[in-house]
Amino acid sequence: MIVWWIVLALLALALVVVWARSRRRRARVVPEPERAPMPEVLVPRVAPRPELDDGPGLDRRLASSRTIFDRVRSITSQGALTADQLEVVEEVLLRSDVGVATTAALLDQLRAQGAPDGVASAIRAALLASLSAERTVRTTADEGRVAVWLFVGVNGVGKTTTIGKLAWHETQAGKSVVLAAGDTFRAAASDQLQLWADRTGADIVRAGEGADPGSVVHDALGRAQARGADLVLADTAGRRVNNANLLDELAKIRRVADRSPGQVVETFLVLDATTGQNALSQAQEFLSAADVTGIVLTKLDGTARGGIVVAIERELGIPVKFVGVGERAKDLVAFEPTAFVDSLLSA
Repeated sequence: MIVWWIVLALLALALVVVWARSRRRRARVVPEPERAPMPEVLVPRVAPRPELDDGPGLDRRLASSRTIFDRVRSITSQGALTADQLEVVEEVLLRSDVGVATTAALLDQLRAQGAPDGVASAIRAALLASLSAERTVRTTADEGRVAVWLFVGVNGVGKTTTIGKLAWHETQAGKSVVLAAGDTFRAAASDQLQLWADRTGADIVRAGEGADPGSVVHDALGRAQARGADLVLADTAGRRVNNANLLDELAKIRRVADRSPGQVVETFLVLDATTGQNALSQAQEFLSAADVTGIVLTKLDGTARGGIVVAIERELGIPVKFVGVGERAKDLVAFEPTAFVDSLLSA
């Protein structure tokens, strides 16, 4: 009997302990404050996502060349120029590879007429006058024939890459393009052109290393005619221009490309802007063999010798039609003289 009383006492004690702990826990609970009602719409309208731009402007892409002209832009005086100012202008023009002939002509003009609107304005007008050539790029052939763009230039100037980038531009414009891998003396050239064909959706005709380039171009023309293609872009070998065999070969390729069903509507000489005046000596050798109609100047963003554009047009009498100002396909752009000169001389 005593045992039962002890058990009941322990149970009662346990109940009291549980009840006391429960009261302490309830006493510590802090009531949650009332919250403001949530709005039905958190953001009334979604802000438009900002578009990515096409990269820096031409003045920033040509920053190295623009820096050369800093001293010219710093001459704020108008009217007659002092001997020291003329010396600065001469040094700037020569360092930018404008060329001796253009520099001399411009200095004579400044001595005779002064700079009534400022030195930068006078140089701008003179450079634009030197870049007044016609720059139309022909993309169509006579009826029943296939238009051909032929590309020539020494190894290393970016010729094959230029072809790939222009293929991208033309396919983006809705044209059907066939690439002719005519540089059969450099195996990597055909492989590189194949990558561009895959990237742009262009067709390609290629052959093994050492194959006859004329045959490659001939086969590309046949395929283009059979498939109704708009344009054939033909690569050529780029060994040193003092190799007589190469120049003979270029003349032969042009004859093949210009024979029905093909018609050469543009022959582009690709030059590397970073080589400056050396590019002019390269160009002279190609002119007679290839009947060049336009210049493609690559790597213009990587040199301070941007004035070479003026020297090329003045001394060769051939217009610069495309310039490379970056690595992307869209960075190979049609050359616009006003935009180019302003990128060098605008404040």
